[in-house]
Amino acid sequence: MSKRNVVHVEIPAANVEGAGKFYESLFGWKLQHMPEMNYTMWEAGDGSGGGFPGVSADNPAGQVLVYIDSDDIEADLKNVEKLGGKVLHQKTEIPGMGWFGIFKDPTGNVLALYTSMKPVE
Repeated sequence: MSKRNVVHVEIPAANVEGAGKFYESLFGWKLQHMPEMNYTMWEAGDGSGGGFPGVSADNPAGQVLVYIDSDDIEADLKNVEKLGGKVLHQKTEIPGMGWFGIFKDPTGNVLALYTSMKPVE
């Protein structure tokens, strides 16, 4: 059963490589740029991490997206709607990594769910 930990944090950036360099210099985060996706992954010293997606309509500047661990994204998204939230993005595969879904809570905050293909016990 998942612990419902925060497992990934995305910080939208107009220049994903530049944002990575900024945070690498500021915090010492390790970076891995993925040019085919215009995405830079980051990892903090404690092993937590996330990425810098390009700014877009789906990833507006100022909207940091927090991913929460989920054992059953589809069931969680059904609960979101039952509890008054709105599903923005149904469960979708990230090839070779896992699955995600995105929702808006009743207040308007946007969060994501994530299940890894390689869960850590």
